Amino acid sequence: MITNREYFHIKEEKSMDDKIAETLPYGVALSWGLGKQPQRGPKRELSLQQIVDAAIAIADKDGLAAVSMSKVAASLGFTPMSLYRYVPSKDDLLLLMQDAACDITIPPIRDGASWRENIREYVQTTIKVFRDHPWFGDIPIFGAPITPNHLKIVDWILRGVRELSLNDYEKMSIILLVSSYARAWGILQRDMEQAIQAGATASTFSGQDYSEALKQLVTAERFPDLYPLIMSGTYTGENIEETNDDDDFDFGLERILDGIEHYLELKKKHNNI
Repeated sequence: MITNREYFHIKEEKSMDDKIAETLPYGVALSWGLGKQPQRGPKRELSLQQIVDAAIAIADKDGLAAVSMSKVAASLGFTPMSLYRYVPSKDDLLLLMQDAACDITIPPIRDGASWRENIREYVQTTIKVFRDHPWFGDIPIFGAPITPNHLKIVDWILRGVRELSLNDYEKMSIILLVSSYARAWGILQRDMEQAIQAGATASTFSGQDYSEALKQLVTAERFPDLYPLIMSGTYTGENIEETNDDDDFDFGLERILDGIEHYLELKKKHNNI
């Protein structure tokens, strides 16, 4: 039996959840389990998880453009109106899909691992999300990540750079930097894989297929700084042996990490003055 005191405490907790939900975009509130469940219609006919899973299945197979409320509903055997009782708009659904794609297994921080190793693992894991779900990068960035699975990943990388003598702002700026690199590479690799599946070749991406034509079209007068690279074959990778995407990826990431390390050294010297 619930006492009056317990009853009012429960009501107070519920009202607090409602207040929090009112400050958030509706899709974000749903991701935290704060959205109100539908009161009408057959009980347990659908769940938010079923809807999001169905939408992700469609996007994984046919791309983000194929996702619509009507297609998701049809795949579940319901009408679009049934979905709208759970998810008010397609934008809310996209946000929930995005957060669900971030529900990954977080690797533990290994004993003795350096901050550079931790950042490398974070970047590689982030890129895998883009490769596992090619549509992920097609969803616009609406703002700072505030859904639970997104924040779980942020919490993980913060753990990975905990040892650095930086303030909170600096740490978040570094995370934004390496996240942007991961996003760029994730989208690039996604696009390359899709093009190859459609019949393109690796030499198409390097430009080697067009090397001879470019040597005729690019002149020193019109492209003074590019011209030497075209003529030497450097621009199209013509004379580079045994290179691959991993080489380019590692080179770029290592230079970013070098920059962070240089910043740490400068800050250490400044603090010792």
